[in-house]
Amino acid sequence: MGPEVLLRPYQPGEDAPSQMPTSEFDDFGPIHARSVPVPSNVDVDGHLAVVADGVVAGDLGWHWVHYGPNRASWCPMLGISLLPEFRGKGIGTEAQRLAVDLLFRATNVNRIEAHTDVENVAEQRALTKAGFTSEGITRGAQWRNGAYHDGYLFSILRDEWRAASPG
Repeated sequence: MGPEVLLRPYQPGEDAPSQMPTSEFDDFGPIHARSVPVPSNVDVDGHLAVVADGVVAGDLGWHWVHYGPNRASWCPMLGISLLPEFRGKGIGTEAQRLAVDLLFRATNVNRIEAHTDVENVAEQRALTKAGFTSEGITRGAQWRNGAYHDGYLFSILRDEWRAASPG
């Protein structure tokens, strides 16, 4: 059995884990501090602490992607960053499952997305285990490490989540 994983708002005075690059997939250039508490309304961009066995292991956030002008055409795009010592233990998979559950239960979205570098096999595996489906390559979509990189777009739909959810 793996570590107990939960998502929670950052507590007062608590900072998100360091945003210094800790892997080749983390260097997005200067990043603003992300110790912003999650809003009570998850219909806006937000960040949550990823906690494993009582220790802040990383940060999970989302921003909204628009496929049309009305809110019914918007969906959250997840992003996760774990400190190196917490990787490879299923924590990212479970945190992303929890985020999907939260967003589908608290909003009326039909789709949740995630995007990762084509070389980030660990995150591709985590997303697949969390119920996401790879939709294909996004060519030159991500600026990282001083160059544009290809990525994979993943998604999970409300009906897929519902079918996989117990009860």
